[in-house]
Amino acid sequence: MNLSDELDAQELQVKLQALRTEIWALANNHKGDTLTLLALLRTLEEAHREIRDSLFQDSLPDNRQTLYALLKDMEELGGWPYVARMKLRSLLTNFPDVFPEDESLEND
Repeated sequence: MNLSDELDAQELQVKLQALRTEIWALANNHKGDTLTLLALLRTLEEAHREIRDSLFQDSLPDNRQTLYALLKDMEELGGWPYVARMKLRSLLTNFPDVFPEDESLEND
């Protein structure tokens, strides 16, 4: 990596950190507002999907050497990005009476 590439990488990291800080501030400003936070999460998921399905896939390597370099970089720097979704049971943990411990429900 030459000096210009290093400066570009540093500039990108600064921009990404600023974006992350802005997203966090937006989320924090709506602390307790479930619908707004859900909209934010949906927007982030949609952006992730759009980038992955278009720009990222279009930029994938077309030869073994660059594919190896990409996989090595992914292994060293954190792997594949993943947007996890909550499971419904996790969401309902605040409502213990939703799933009563009635064994008759388990037999149905």
